[in-house]
Amino acid sequence: MKRRNFIQLSAITGAIPFLGIKACTSPTKENAIQSQDERPFELEEWSVDQLREAMESGKYTSRQICELYLARIAKKDQSESGLNSVIEVNPDALDIADALDKERSEGNVRGPLHGIPIMIKDNIDTGDKMMTTAGSMALAGSSAPNDAFIVKKLRESGAVLLGKTNLSEWANFRSFRSSSGWSGRGRQTRNPYALDRNPCGSSSGSGSAVSGNMCAITIGTETNGSIVCPSSANGVVGIKPTVGLWSRDGIIPISETQDTAGPMARSVADAATLLGALVGIDSADPRTEESEGNSYTDYTQFLDSNGLQGKRIGVLEGVIGYHERVDEIMERAFAGMEAQGATLIKDVKVSESGAYGNSGLELLLYEFKHGLNKYLASRPDAKVKTLADVIEFNKENSDVEMPYFPQGILERAEMKGPLSDAEYKEALETVTSVSRNGIDKAIKENNLDAIIGVTGGPAWPIDVINGDHFGTGSSTPAARSGYPNITVPAGYVHGLPVGMSIFGGKYQEPKLISIAYAFEQATKVRKAPKLLPTLQLP
Repeated sequence: MKRRNFIQLSAITGAIPFLGIKACTSPTKENAIQSQDERPFELEEWSVDQLREAMESGKYTSRQICELYLARIAKKDQSESGLNSVIEVNPDALDIADALDKERSEGNVRGPLHGIPIMIKDNIDTGDKMMTTAGSMALAGSSAPNDAFIVKKLRESGAVLLGKTNLSEWANFRSFRSSSGWSGRGRQTRNPYALDRNPCGSSSGSGSAVSGNMCAITIGTETNGSIVCPSSANGVVGIKPTVGLWSRDGIIPISETQDTAGPMARSVADAATLLGALVGIDSADPRTEESEGNSYTDYTQFLDSNGLQGKRIGVLEGVIGYHERVDEIMERAFAGMEAQGATLIKDVKVSESGAYGNSGLELLLYEFKHGLNKYLASRPDAKVKTLADVIEFNKENSDVEMPYFPQGILERAEMKGPLSDAEYKEALETVTSVSRNGIDKAIKENNLDAIIGVTGGPAWPIDVINGDHFGTGSSTPAARSGYPNITVPAGYVHGLPVGMSIFGGKYQEPKLISIAYAFEQATKVRKAPKLLPTLQLP
């Protein structure tokens, strides 16, 4: 990398640790004592309802709440041995909170999110002083001209946009051997349950930040697993909505067919609160037209502690047998659901093995090139205007952008032609028909209300050299079909969280929320992370 280019990049983002992973403090006795003696965070595990009640009673203002979270970010996230989940703090956050406090004092409360601090993934446009980069130095120094549709809705709801979260660069669509949570701009995000463990991705910072109590709620995005996997690995609830429930306008794309943003929170109730606030028909995203008559502005009405009673739930084929301790967690989950009145149907198959062939990847390669070129054309001050420009930038600045793994996915996508190619049309037909028919058929034949599976195994050690060590997962059927999927904490393996996914048919969010909430309330699995340097194994 040329010295002149490095100086320019450093001026934009500040000094960047070359190795990408700040050294975690070793788990000495002295550190353990310091951790035990440290006063707990004042707002630790506080729900949206608790924060709202505190503002209503006058115990806290929105500004005071934001100040507490910002102080925690400075101490526990941005420190040398911190989470590194926040890529940028909103410089206007406290001014926004002041304005919302004034509105509240005048009797104007916009809704349940009024004054609540929320962070969003750094691939979602904000027309403010913050950058939108997808974690790439190719977009560093560039701001989006306008808010994404869901950001406009977020501001209208009265939420405080506290900042943006780190992510797997380009939403993990860059290399075949990447480390989830690593980006050229933000470097490596860590898992709050053990700082040397991976937070999964691509919504790594969103999962890590909300689990580590850096804010009240976060927003992630998913193409396949990018909400549910980091939610599972970081011990939080994640909702991947039906594609079209939330607008994708103003979100750096991968796939028109599969992309969606969604809430990530410490509870089903908080996630449901955010879900309803951001629905709406957007002329810039035609898929949202399908949500008319299928969406709700308030999903908290479906929070039913008896939501498992009488439900028929299919257990996805292959759930058991991956890992003996994960098997134990799932068996306890099955028993808990049955104890709450659900009937479980085992070994439900949603598609034949190998039915997709190479179509899943081919679809994404075509749609990523088309979507990214269109998106970059909307960024007038960006130094890259096409996918080809991004690839060339990474080559010229390889010391910062490619110190550990290459950009094979970007290069393969650049080789693709237009969406009029027969290869693309065939891939699109295969993916959508196999995935949707598989879920729809399984639900109809077994008279199911939902299907469950393991969201993912326990978090693996961070490894920027060899990349991710994925074990099991169940995100693909719902992701490729564009159907909803909710993950909820189900248990722990040596202190590392494991989530259970609950997915179903198109626009079945109400039913899935009811089931997830009933399971959550019956089991109360989540435990706040302690940001330990490493696992304390027996």
